[in-house]
Amino acid sequence: MMFTDNCIKIFNRAIDDYHFQDDVDSPIQNPYSEGAIEYLLYLKCWIDTVQWHLEDIIRDPNIEPEKALEIKRRIDRSNQERTDLVEKIDDYFLDQFRDVAPSENAKINTESPAWAVDRLSILRLKIYHMKEQVARADTDEAHQQKCMSKLDVLLEQEKDLSTSIEQLLEDYDSGERVMKVYRQMKMYNDPKLNPVLYGKNKS
Repeated sequence: MMFTDNCIKIFNRAIDDYHFQDDVDSPIQNPYSEGAIEYLLYLKCWIDTVQWHLEDIIRDPNIEPEKALEIKRRIDRSNQERTDLVEKIDDYFLDQFRDVAPSENAKINTESPAWAVDRLSILRLKIYHMKEQVARADTDEAHQQKCMSKLDVLLEQEKDLSTSIEQLLEDYDSGERVMKVYRQMKMYNDPKLNPVLYGKNKS
């Protein structure tokens, strides 16, 4: 099985498991062994799925300001968890290709493989929810046709992205590309780097 096929299988499981309860506070029950790449992929998609629904909730025009702020802070934490997890997935790839000697003319990619996998997880969520829209019984045919057209594009995008990831991994394995990772180094959550936070701590 290709790596991306396995990703999609795991992402589908995480999305289906979440929607069994369909509650942003549902506890995760990761079925894979901790430390395995499957465990990280499931956790990644679970975080994405919960955040997807938090983003829906916060857009309620009648939401109370206090509740909106609470959810915004929760989304901020989720984004940091997502970034940290992507970097752990990149650690897996770094280990996979650590013994590969890059060719003399090896290229550098614009993004790491884990960030491409991150986009694949989000695409799976878009596909899941667009299928929901296509199947809605409370909408007219125009809405369904419009959503079906969008779904076709998403499925083509998923196919192309999967192919690109597989080609990227092949290039790493052959030494045609250099496996190189830069950490995100997000500053806004760091009390030593965000001036609002370290300024507040001084007072």
